[in-house]
Amino acid sequence: MSGHGSGSSVSKATSMSRAQALRLVILSYVVALAAGAATLLLAPIEDPLVRTFAADAVATIVIFGFSFAYDNSSFYDAYWSVIPIAIVLYWMTLAVPGVPPLRLAAAGLVVLVWGARLTWNWTRGWTGLDHEDWRYVGFRELAPKLYWPISFLGIHFFPTVIVFAGLAALFPAIATSTRPLGLVDGAALAVGFAGIAFEWIADDQLRAFTTGPKQPGETLRTGLWRYSRHPNYLGEILVWWSFFLFGMAADPGWAKLAVLAPLAMTGMFLFVSIPLIEKRSLERRRDYQRVIDETSMLIPLPPRKPGLSRGPSRPGAA
Repeated sequence: MSGHGSGSSVSKATSMSRAQALRLVILSYVVALAAGAATLLLAPIEDPLVRTFAADAVATIVIFGFSFAYDNSSFYDAYWSVIPIAIVLYWMTLAVPGVPPLRLAAAGLVVLVWGARLTWNWTRGWTGLDHEDWRYVGFRELAPKLYWPISFLGIHFFPTVIVFAGLAALFPAIATSTRPLGLVDGAALAVGFAGIAFEWIADDQLRAFTTGPKQPGETLRTGLWRYSRHPNYLGEILVWWSFFLFGMAADPGWAKLAVLAPLAMTGMFLFVSIPLIEKRSLERRRDYQRVIDETSMLIPLPPRKPGLSRGPSRPGAA
């Protein structure tokens, strides 16, 4: 890893036990949440969404500070699932009289279960500060002198912006709308828990595969992974569309603009995350081209017979 003048902190971090490193990460999130809460209380901003985003940005900067100090951008990894819970809990305190309690409870429950499960899944698979996400390592190698600006803008701040936009689609359902419950609320709840179930099952199957006996370079092709190359990503996308549906149920007018948030989230997975991981899989796994040829990229479908690819075999092909 490239140094940046904090060699002592880096050396200590890489020599920590997993338990010590986890306590350090927890501390970073406590400090970040405290800084965000102080921003909510003290910032002279009236609009609740703008004030919340300011607090989110301050908390992100705190996490970036820890990433920089310990030379490991993976401090940010759990932020994706931790901060939405904090934000929604804050928005619940802003709820106007008449917000349907069942809608508020249903939307809050989806956020809570999704965020808690995703954070737990990260925690059980995280090995410590001796490890950094392979994509971040790739950025280091690609532009070592520009790594920390890239880390701040691309690894820390951009995900904060897109996650906040996805949550903002949910805001009327949590805080401002007194519109009665309807069928769209039921659809939002169903889509949300379907997404959580896809992620949960897919992640458990992947963990069992990666920790069990397998051949070098082998790819998981059983369970949900038999029908989709990225069922966990499909689950994540469904959860963000669930947030939008709750917002649409609460305020259809808000949804006309808010739909851009789940569209952007879907586009990020389809055109950034999946192509990156598929390129890496093609380089590291001997059978991955065959997986692409035979298995749907995202939507679970029956496997195609060998030699009957539906299109050109490339990373990102369906």
